[in-house]
Order: sequence, then structure tokens, then C-alpha cells
Amino acid sequence: MEALLLLLPLAVAFGVACLATPFVARLANALHIVDRPSERTVSQRSGMPLLGGLAVGLGFAAGLAVALWLLDPVYSWRHLQGLMLGGALILATGVVDDRWGMSAWPKFALQFAAAAIAIAYGFQIGHITEPISRTSFALPIWLSWLVTSLWIVGVTNAINLVDGLDGLASGVAAIIGATLSFIAWQTGQPLAVCIGIALVGALLGFLPFNFPPARIFLGDTGSLLAGYLLALLALAGYRQVTLLTFVVPLLALAVPILDTAVSIVRRVRLGTPVFSADRLHLHHRLLVAEGSARGAVLQIYFLTGCFCLIAIAFTNLQGYGAALFLLVTAAVTLRLLWNLGVLSQEGGKGRSGELSARAEEKKS
Repeated sequence: MEALLLLLPLAVAFGVACLATPFVARLANALHIVDRPSERTVSQRSGMPLLGGLAVGLGFAAGLAVALWLLDPVYSWRHLQGLMLGGALILATGVVDDRWGMSAWPKFALQFAAAAIAIAYGFQIGHITEPISRTSFALPIWLSWLVTSLWIVGVTNAINLVDGLDGLASGVAAIIGATLSFIAWQTGQPLAVCIGIALVGALLGFLPFNFPPARIFLGDTGSLLAGYLLALLALAGYRQVTLLTFVVPLLALAVPILDTAVSIVRRVRLGTPVFSADRLHLHHRLLVAEGSARGAVLQIYFLTGCFCLIAIAFTNLQGYGAALFLLVTAAVTLRLLWNLGVLSQEGGKGRSGELSARAEEKKS
């Protein structure tokens, strides 16, 4: 696949998303689908338009259509149908949530339904291979569905939860999407390359309007869609050769996944509901440390980029070398999280209030 040919669908996705964003902002304002700041949100600018995901969705669809037409890859139409149907359901879920709000369980139910659509149309983890002896094991259908569903819903929500600062989710998703696209290109997965290039172009086209200070938010419409497409991109773009090789997309998605996992553990230990909100996510802590939203966002971009480079390096390793590399990466990551204070179990209103006060103090 010619690398230069990928620039056209990338540019089309970028241009369509960029042109569509101002119109989507006006639509959101006209329909009163705007942000209503709460105690847990960093931004206190009321009336900020949501629905940014519609612009991303339009850019993605245009870029993907051009990529499929121009590159004419060998792909399964069935896979593409599953992606579009599941993506449409996720997009609709986000629109409803942005407009009227949804509680956690109905939202999860719709996400699992979208995951089921993708699995039924061919996106699934069907087998694994033990990395040392190279023995391959086919997963039972029920286990394949369970693992794949958890992967899709988990990544979808990881991107959704990281959407706490202007430009954070869109930039992080673009970096991860570019990494997974490069890996797919290396391993000869043409459909995944097309999906990834279209998604990256759409996110980059939206980012100028979303970077601090933002003029429009992704909303759940955009963060859920970006997470869902990244989950499918990872499934389509990396050959499931061994248990270790599937670590590659996990490494690329390390920042949002780790932040989500630590948040769940923290809430369980504090005895608060798992789906409750707090101001102790990684981006909240970096906001306090950096003193500005832009500084915090750029630092998380840098961390995401580092993990993505590790993921690319990991593709060339196997066996004991890969296992050792993974252990070293895990140890360094834990130390980094400890230094950032992410592993701290302090929480509750008092801690949240302290973080907010320190952030405000730094701003002034």
C-alpha cells in the first residue's frame, strides 16, 4: 500500500471535519445541546456546544469512503457493515446522552449492543497462541464473545472517561489512531489502515476547534465514537498471533486504560459507586501540577506518544525477550504513576475540593 496515497483520504477526512464543525456547533446551540458545568467538571463555561462527534463522524465517513475507493483494498464488506452499524448506534447513544442525559446502565447496555453487532460481523478475538511453545488455542464461542465485548466496551469508555479537558480525548485518540494505523500498515491489514487514517484525519480536523481554549466539545457523541472505532481498529489491525502480541494495542491505549483501571480500584477501596465521578483522574492531577489546561493536555499527549512508541517497538519482539520488555515497561509505568500521584487512594469531596482549590490558586 503506497504511503503517499494515504494522504488524500487523510486530507479529505480533515477537511470535512474542519468544515463541518462550525455548523455542528450552531446546530448544538440551536437544539440547546450544550454543556452544563457541574462540580466534577474542570471547565465552568456554561453553554459550550456539544455534539462535536457529529463532525468527527462526518469526516470519518468521508475519509473512509475515499480511502476504500482510492486504495481498493481487499477487505470483507461484512466487516465494514458491522463497523458502520455499530458506529451508528454508538453515535446515536452519544447524541441522546448529550441532549437528555443517560444513566450508566442503559448506556452500557447500548454499548454492549454495539459491541455485539461488531462481533456478529466479524470483529472478534477468535484464537490465541501461547508465546513460548507457539501452541495455538481456539477460544470457545462464548469466551470469544465475552472477551471481545469487554475489550470494545472497555476501550470505548476509557476514551470517554479521559475526556476531561479541552482537546484531551480528541488529541489522545488521534495519537493512538495514528499508531495503530502504522502497525496495521506494517502487518498488511488494509482495511484497518483505511479505518485508522480516516479516524485520525477527522480527529485532527476537529482538534483546532477543541484545543484549549475550546469552542466546542466532543461530548459523549464524539468520545464514545472515537473509543469504539479505536477498539475495532485494534481488533482489525493487529494479527492475534500470541498472547503477548495483543499487548501492542494495550500499550498504545495505556494512558486511558490505566486511568480508568486506577479510578475503578480507587472507588472500590473508598466504598463509592464505581460509576460515580470524581476529580482525581490523571488529567485532574496534571492540571494541578501544570497550572493550566494546555500544559496538562500537552503532557498527556507526550505520555501517550511515549507509550505508542513502546507499542511500535514491541511489534518486533517475541518470546522471552518480549516478556522481559513487558515486565520492565510495567515496572517503569508503575513508578511513573506513583510519581504522578495517580496511585494515591485519597478521594472524596475533601480531596476533590483541595485539588480544585490548588488549581484555582495556580490560575490566579
